[in-house]
Amino acid sequence: MVRIRALEPWTDPRGGQIERVLMDNGTIAVEVISLGGIIRSLWVPDRDGERANIVLGCDSAEDYLNQEAHLGAIAGRFVNRIAKGQFSVGEQHYQLDVNQAGNCLHGGNEGFNRKNWQLGTLPDGVRLSLRSPDGDMGFPGNCNIQLDYRLVGNNLYVEILASSDKTSPISLSQHSYFNLDASDTSLNHQLQTDAKQYLAMDNTGIPTAICDTEGSSLAMPLPTSFQSLIGKEEFCATSGIDHCYLLPKIDSQLQKFGTLSSPLSGRSLTLYTNQPGVQVYGANHLQGTIGKNQQPLKQYQAVCLEPQQIPDAPNQPNIAGSALIAPGEIYYHISRYQFESN
Repeated sequence: MVRIRALEPWTDPRGGQIERVLMDNGTIAVEVISLGGIIRSLWVPDRDGERANIVLGCDSAEDYLNQEAHLGAIAGRFVNRIAKGQFSVGEQHYQLDVNQAGNCLHGGNEGFNRKNWQLGTLPDGVRLSLRSPDGDMGFPGNCNIQLDYRLVGNNLYVEILASSDKTSPISLSQHSYFNLDASDTSLNHQLQTDAKQYLAMDNTGIPTAICDTEGSSLAMPLPTSFQSLIGKEEFCATSGIDHCYLLPKIDSQLQKFGTLSSPLSGRSLTLYTNQPGVQVYGANHLQGTIGKNQQPLKQYQAVCLEPQQIPDAPNQPNIAGSALIAPGEIYYHISRYQFESN
């Protein structure tokens, strides 16, 4: 049984209110806010059965609106980068909002992380919905999005449906920053991944080629600490890990990406997804962002696991698909976050 209750809303400095809901099934508890579809807090038990919050967040709508780290939000209409903010559909050329190193990152300056979603409840979670109008940040088509957060045992499900009345690239991802021992660093965390390929990038984060992980520092068939990655050649340009792993194309709806774990708390998070890529970001540029209790967050304080379509997919036909959703088609994303302790 999932108990759901409304919390006191926040004032949106732009007008209106930000709704807040707490859902708890006795194992996992999650606070969701209507701003950005944000997961503000996520409590899971450690090896002693003690629950603690394991995601970074803020204490007010103002703080969320003043940060650019996408803390806990849904990134979109297109997560990650689109080169030079440009793509074409047939003869039609589109120019998107450019907001990072000459590219469109996470949908632009006013991406889905800054929208106030409609928030309702489900028997086992919450449902958020959003309408992104034609031309929003340059993206074509009226885009309708449905986002469900559901609790099942020790699992958090994130399920997203989206459609557009004009052909548009769509790729959405949950952008929580995980720290599994609630400390001020995640460098002691370990990552194990089944992925055997990753994307090489240019100096602005645009994919240039598919590479095998074998023989590189991105190969992590066994749990590997983030501390051990610092200074490795593959991570120097990005000041730490900020790379997109590719998953094999299989018929299964969900496939395992890997496991993030903390030897300190005993908590682990295993991610399953139907998306073709997972961006792993070690919070390399998080320092100075204001978090809860007005405390500035630190570099490497958390880890993001971002299931998604291929970065710059509309311009990368040789790598994997285009991520273009035509009228009548449905974009479908499902990810399962399984929490355990030992």
